[in-house]
Amino acid sequence: MTAHSVVSRQEWLDARLALLAKEKDLTHRHDALAQERLQLPWVRVEKNYVFHGPDGKVTLGELFGDKDQLLIYHFMLGPEWEQGCPSCSMAADTMDANVVHLAARDVAFAMVSRAPMDQIAAFKKRMGWKAEWVSSSGTEFNTDFAVSLPAGDLKSHWYNFGTQGHPSEEGPGMSAFFKDEDGTVYHTYSTYARGLEGLLGVYTMLDVAPKGRNEDGLPWPMAWVKHHDRYETAKPAASCCGH
Repeated sequence: MTAHSVVSRQEWLDARLALLAKEKDLTHRHDALAQERLQLPWVRVEKNYVFHGPDGKVTLGELFGDKDQLLIYHFMLGPEWEQGCPSCSMAADTMDANVVHLAARDVAFAMVSRAPMDQIAAFKKRMGWKAEWVSSSGTEFNTDFAVSLPAGDLKSHWYNFGTQGHPSEEGPGMSAFFKDEDGTVYHTYSTYARGLEGLLGVYTMLDVAPKGRNEDGLPWPMAWVKHHDRYETAKPAASCCGH
């Protein structure tokens, strides 16, 4: 029998309404923060970043396509890595499905990693993603946007605007850009660490499941996450003829 408290329907409703008031307050504060985020000043991008794409070189400005807004996800896939970060991959599962919806709101989307393009292409094919994904190999893009540790840099705090360290030389992030009619590109926003949590759609669902994220006791919170093709699946039931 469950050890959780079990009450009458009316007692449950009273507790649920009390929690609903807190949820509504959080929603309103989130809305206010979103509006404040839109008021941040912008920074003109002075460097001419040129990436390696599946069809050759592509500039930061060209990643916008016919849109004037661009979101870039800084995907953790280093030059020597055998495969992409499982947590970034879980986020990409959600983001890839939303590219068409972003485009409907005049927003382009791309992922950027330091790995060479052939490595990116192979992993992208394995995962079945369609979103634009380019290589920043040979550029300063990743270090400029603080998602790759500069070579020889032993500082303990370099990630998330210098507020924390990171367990590897690569870190995740998302950056937003705007391009005006003259083609000038502006950096408008970046977020890292738990600022990316909203991209993990599965967490929104787990947060309302009876046991929540259920990550207590794990070596680290996301230790359970695997690439979507690496989870164990149930064996198919035997047919009536034993095959």
